[in-house]
Amino acid sequence: MIVTLTDFGNSEYSGILKGMVYLVCPKAIVSDLCNCVPRHSVREGAWMLLSAMRSFPKKTVFLAVVDPGVGGARQCLAIRTKNYFFVGPDNGLLYPAASADGIVEAVALPTRGASKTFHGRDVFAKAAGRIECGARLAGLGKKTVAGNRFVFHYDSARREGEVVRIDSFGNVITSVPPAGKNHYLLEAKGLKKTKISFHPAYGEAGENELFAIEGSAGTLELAVKEASAAKKTRLKAGDRLRLY
Repeated sequence: MIVTLTDFGNSEYSGILKGMVYLVCPKAIVSDLCNCVPRHSVREGAWMLLSAMRSFPKKTVFLAVVDPGVGGARQCLAIRTKNYFFVGPDNGLLYPAASADGIVEAVALPTRGASKTFHGRDVFAKAAGRIECGARLAGLGKKTVAGNRFVFHYDSARREGEVVRIDSFGNVITSVPPAGKNHYLLEAKGLKKTKISFHPAYGEAGENELFAIEGSAGTLELAVKEASAAKKTRLKAGDRLRLY
Protein backbone atom coordinates (compact mmCIF):
# COMPACT_ATOMS: atom_id res chain seq x y z
CA MET A 1 0.00 0.00 0.00
CA ILE A 2 0.96 3.67 -0.33
CA VAL A 3 0.56 5.94 2.70
CA THR A 4 0.58 9.73 2.27
CA LEU A 5 1.86 12.34 4.70
CA THR A 6 1.57 15.99 3.64
CA ASP A 7 0.98 19.54 4.79
CA PHE A 8 -1.62 20.04 2.05
CA GLY A 9 -4.51 20.37 4.50
CA ASN A 10 -8.08 20.43 3.18
CA SER A 11 -7.08 21.24 -0.39
CA GLU A 12 -7.24 19.75 -3.86
CA TYR A 13 -3.53 18.90 -3.78
CA SER A 14 -3.90 15.71 -1.72
CA GLY A 15 -6.53 14.46 -4.16
CA ILE A 16 -4.32 15.27 -7.14
CA LEU A 17 -1.45 13.38 -5.47
CA LYS A 18 -3.60 10.27 -5.22
CA GLY A 19 -4.91 10.70 -8.75
CA MET A 20 -1.37 10.63 -10.12
CA VAL A 21 -0.60 7.48 -8.13
CA TYR A 22 -3.62 5.77 -9.67
CA LEU A 23 -2.66 6.90 -13.18
CA VAL A 24 0.72 5.23 -12.72
CA CYS A 25 -0.48 2.20 -10.74
CA PRO A 26 -4.25 1.61 -11.00
CA LYS A 27 -4.10 -1.36 -8.61
CA ALA A 28 -2.58 0.70 -5.79
CA ILE A 29 -4.20 1.04 -2.39
CA VAL A 30 -3.64 4.56 -1.07
CA SER A 31 -4.26 5.57 2.54
CA ASP A 32 -3.66 8.84 4.37
CA LEU A 33 -1.52 8.99 7.46
CA CYS A 34 -2.19 12.73 7.67
CA ASN A 35 -2.58 15.73 5.40
CA CYS A 36 -2.58 18.03 8.43
CA VAL A 37 1.14 18.47 9.12
CA PRO A 38 1.50 22.14 10.11
CA ARG A 39 2.41 24.13 7.03
CA HIS A 40 6.13 23.77 6.18
CA SER A 41 6.90 21.95 9.46
CA VAL A 42 9.43 19.40 8.27
CA ARG A 43 10.34 18.62 11.90
CA GLU A 44 6.79 17.63 12.87
CA GLY A 45 6.28 15.68 9.66
CA ALA A 46 9.50 13.74 10.29
CA TRP A 47 8.35 12.86 13.80
CA MET A 48 4.93 11.74 12.61
CA LEU A 49 6.54 9.48 10.01
CA LEU A 50 9.02 8.04 12.50
CA SER A 51 6.46 7.37 15.21
CA ALA A 52 3.80 5.95 12.88
CA MET A 53 5.66 3.80 10.37
CA ARG A 54 5.58 0.54 12.35
CA SER A 55 1.78 0.72 12.47
CA PHE A 56 1.78 -0.20 8.76
CA PRO A 57 2.54 -3.48 6.96
CA LYS A 58 5.97 -4.30 5.60
CA LYS A 59 6.62 -3.03 2.05
CA THR A 60 4.40 0.02 2.62
CA VAL A 61 5.47 2.95 0.44
CA PHE A 62 5.43 6.20 2.42
CA LEU A 63 4.76 9.13 0.11
CA ALA A 64 5.75 12.16 2.19
CA VAL A 65 5.51 15.71 0.92
CA VAL A 66 6.32 18.55 3.31
CA ASP A 67 8.49 20.51 0.96
CA PRO A 68 8.99 24.24 1.52
CA GLY A 69 12.06 24.10 -0.76
CA VAL A 70 10.19 22.64 -3.73
CA GLY A 71 11.91 23.45 -7.01
CA GLY A 72 15.20 24.21 -5.26
CA ALA A 73 18.51 22.39 -5.11
CA ARG A 74 17.52 19.67 -2.62
CA GLN A 75 17.36 16.12 -3.97
CA CYS A 76 14.18 14.20 -4.63
CA LEU A 77 14.61 10.82 -2.95
CA ALA A 78 13.31 7.29 -3.15
CA ILE A 79 14.65 5.11 -0.34
CA ARG A 80 14.38 1.39 0.35
CA THR A 81 14.84 0.31 3.96
CA LYS A 82 14.75 -3.13 5.56
CA ASN A 83 10.95 -3.11 5.71
CA TYR A 84 9.59 -0.08 3.84
CA PHE A 85 9.98 2.44 1.04
CA PHE A 86 10.08 6.22 1.45
CA VAL A 87 9.59 8.82 -1.28
CA GLY A 88 9.93 12.57 -0.74
CA PRO A 89 12.27 15.56 -0.53
CA ASP A 90 15.79 15.37 0.89
CA ASN A 91 15.14 18.03 3.53
CA GLY A 92 15.25 15.81 6.63
CA LEU A 93 11.63 14.69 6.38
CA LEU A 94 12.42 11.07 5.51
CA TYR A 95 15.72 10.54 7.28
CA PRO A 96 14.72 9.82 10.93
CA ALA A 97 12.24 7.11 9.92
CA ALA A 98 14.33 5.66 7.10
CA SER A 99 17.52 5.49 9.18
CA ALA A 100 15.66 3.96 12.13
CA ASP A 101 14.50 1.11 9.89
CA GLY A 102 17.91 0.76 8.21
CA ILE A 103 18.56 2.33 4.79
CA VAL A 104 19.40 -0.28 2.15
CA GLU A 105 19.53 1.92 -0.94
CA ALA A 106 18.56 5.39 -2.11
CA VAL A 107 18.23 7.05 -5.50
CA ALA A 108 17.87 10.65 -6.65
CA LEU A 109 14.72 11.02 -8.73
CA PRO A 110 14.99 13.12 -11.92
CA THR A 111 12.97 16.33 -12.04
CA ARG A 112 13.30 17.28 -15.70
CA GLY A 113 9.94 18.44 -17.03
CA ALA A 114 8.34 18.55 -13.58
CA SER A 115 6.43 21.55 -12.28
CA LYS A 116 8.70 23.73 -10.13
CA THR A 117 5.89 24.07 -7.60
CA PHE A 118 4.43 20.56 -7.47
CA HIS A 119 7.09 17.85 -7.25
CA GLY A 120 4.56 15.99 -5.11
CA ARG A 121 2.50 15.26 -8.21
CA ASP A 122 5.12 15.13 -10.96
CA VAL A 123 7.99 13.40 -9.16
CA PHE A 124 7.06 11.80 -5.85
CA ALA A 125 3.59 10.42 -6.64
CA LYS A 126 4.82 8.95 -9.92
CA ALA A 127 7.79 7.29 -8.21
CA ALA A 128 5.59 5.91 -5.41
CA GLY A 129 3.18 4.47 -7.96
CA ARG A 130 5.98 2.83 -9.91
CA ILE A 131 7.43 1.28 -6.75
CA GLU A 132 4.01 -0.02 -5.74
CA CYS A 133 3.66 -1.62 -9.17
CA GLY A 134 6.99 -3.41 -8.83
CA ALA A 135 9.66 -1.07 -10.19
CA ARG A 136 13.15 -1.37 -8.72
CA LEU A 137 14.76 1.76 -7.30
CA ALA A 138 17.73 1.41 -9.64
CA GLY A 139 15.36 2.04 -12.54
CA LEU A 140 13.97 5.24 -11.02
CA GLY A 141 17.14 7.30 -10.61
CA LYS A 142 20.85 7.43 -9.84
CA LYS A 143 22.26 5.96 -6.65
CA THR A 144 22.73 8.56 -3.92
CA VAL A 145 22.75 9.14 -0.16
CA ALA A 146 20.52 11.37 1.92
CA GLY A 147 22.17 14.76 2.18
CA ASN A 148 20.08 16.11 5.06
CA ARG A 149 20.66 13.70 7.97
CA PHE A 150 18.39 15.44 10.42
CA VAL A 151 18.04 13.85 13.87
CA PHE A 152 15.95 14.86 16.88
CA HIS A 153 17.91 16.36 19.75
CA TYR A 154 18.32 14.40 22.98
CA ASP A 155 21.17 14.78 25.50
CA SER A 156 20.84 11.86 27.93
CA ALA A 157 23.25 13.35 30.48
CA ARG A 158 21.19 16.53 30.85
CA ARG A 159 17.89 14.91 29.88
CA GLU A 160 17.54 17.74 27.42
CA GLY A 161 15.46 17.21 24.32
CA GLU A 162 13.19 19.14 22.01
CA VAL A 163 9.53 19.60 21.24
CA VAL A 164 8.96 17.35 18.26
CA ARG A 165 5.23 17.80 17.76
CA ILE A 166 2.19 19.71 18.97
CA ASP A 167 -0.71 17.36 18.35
CA SER A 168 -4.32 18.27 17.61
CA PHE A 169 -5.19 18.14 21.34
CA GLY A 170 -2.46 20.65 22.21
CA ASN A 171 -0.23 18.03 23.81
CA VAL A 172 3.47 18.93 23.69
CA ILE A 173 5.31 15.83 22.49
CA THR A 174 9.02 15.69 23.33
CA SER A 175 12.05 13.60 22.38
CA VAL A 176 12.80 12.90 26.07
CA PRO A 177 12.16 9.31 27.24
CA PRO A 178 10.51 8.53 30.60
CA ALA A 179 12.76 8.00 33.61
CA GLY A 180 10.34 6.10 35.84
CA LYS A 181 9.78 9.10 38.12
CA ASN A 182 6.64 10.39 39.81
CA HIS A 183 7.71 14.02 39.31
CA TYR A 184 9.92 15.90 36.86
CA LEU A 185 11.52 19.32 36.82
CA LEU A 186 10.62 21.13 33.62
CA GLU A 187 12.97 23.78 32.22
CA ALA A 188 12.43 25.62 28.95
CA LYS A 189 13.05 29.07 27.54
CA GLY A 190 10.32 31.44 28.65
CA LEU A 191 9.19 29.18 31.50
CA LYS A 192 10.13 29.20 35.16
CA LYS A 193 11.64 25.95 36.42
CA THR A 194 8.54 23.98 37.36
CA LYS A 195 7.96 20.73 39.22
CA ILE A 196 5.30 18.70 37.44
CA SER A 197 3.72 15.36 38.25
CA PHE A 198 3.80 12.28 36.06
CA HIS A 199 0.45 10.58 35.50
CA PRO A 200 0.05 7.25 33.66
CA ALA A 201 -3.35 8.31 32.25
CA TYR A 202 -4.98 11.62 31.33
CA GLY A 203 -7.93 10.99 33.62
CA GLU A 204 -5.73 10.93 36.72
CA ALA A 205 -4.68 14.57 36.39
CA GLY A 206 -6.36 17.45 38.14
CA GLU A 207 -8.25 20.24 36.41
CA ASN A 208 -5.96 22.69 34.61
CA GLU A 209 -2.89 20.76 35.84
CA LEU A 210 0.20 20.73 33.62
CA PHE A 211 1.61 17.21 33.87
CA ALA A 212 3.85 14.68 32.13
CA ILE A 213 2.64 11.46 30.55
CA GLU A 214 4.23 8.75 28.43
CA GLY A 215 2.83 9.09 24.94
CA SER A 216 2.15 6.36 22.40
CA ALA A 217 5.56 6.94 20.78
CA GLY A 218 7.29 6.09 24.06
CA THR A 219 8.48 9.61 24.94
CA LEU A 220 7.28 12.14 27.49
CA GLU A 221 4.49 14.53 26.60
CA LEU A 222 3.27 17.61 28.43
CA ALA A 223 -0.48 17.71 28.76
CA VAL A 224 -3.33 19.55 30.46
CA LYS A 225 -6.49 17.57 31.13
CA GLU A 226 -9.10 18.44 28.48
CA ALA A 227 -7.12 21.57 27.53
CA SER A 228 -4.00 22.62 25.62
CA ALA A 229 -0.53 22.30 27.12
CA ALA A 230 0.84 24.19 24.11
CA LYS A 231 -1.29 27.23 24.97
CA LYS A 232 -0.40 26.98 28.65
CA THR A 233 3.37 26.73 28.07
CA ARG A 234 3.63 28.57 24.72
CA LEU A 235 6.06 25.91 23.57
CA LYS A 236 6.34 25.10 19.88
CA ALA A 237 8.04 22.50 17.68
CA GLY A 238 11.82 22.79 17.82
CA ASP A 239 12.00 24.39 21.27
CA ARG A 240 14.58 22.85 23.62
CA LEU A 241 13.54 21.70 27.09
CA ARG A 242 14.74 19.61 30.00
CA LEU A 243 12.68 17.02 31.92
CA TYR A 244 14.76 15.62 34.78
